[in-house]
Amino acid sequence: MAADNENEYEPSPAKWVRDQVRLIEESGGTKGTSAGGKPVILLTMRGAKSGLIRKVPLMRIEHDRRYVAVGSNGGSVKPPAWVANLLAGPRVTLQDGPERLEVVARLLAGDERAEWWERAVEGFRYYAGYQKKVARELPVFLLEPMEPSESESPE
Repeated sequence: MAADNENEYEPSPAKWVRDQVRLIEESGGTKGTSAGGKPVILLTMRGAKSGLIRKVPLMRIEHDRRYVAVGSNGGSVKPPAWVANLLAGPRVTLQDGPERLEVVARLLAGDERAEWWERAVEGFRYYAGYQKKVARELPVFLLEPMEPSESESPE
């Protein structure tokens, strides 16, 4: 990654994502924080291949100040690009409304995945249908706040 692009933001190729990110950021997290009547969070991460800053709104699934991110891609055969970003660089920034948190993403498996999967489907019932559409297991990441000494924001 070249030093000159280290803080460069690369907007999503999807117009709806670009528009929602812009609305969340321009309002300081007071607007654009829902999709289909459900709350969303904004994740800011570094692109695994480009090294550029990437931002994506995701459904807000939270429990005890921990969040979950489901790589459903709407039930597509391929996972969303941000899955590779989290695997390559798990330290990310999460914005929930006006609050920003430094978090670490961890891919879940086994009983822990099952527990958070249940919460995810409870919060956004479409995940269950997305899973039925594809043979791949939808990746589930736990996003946990970092201790202040661990913080290294992607921005």
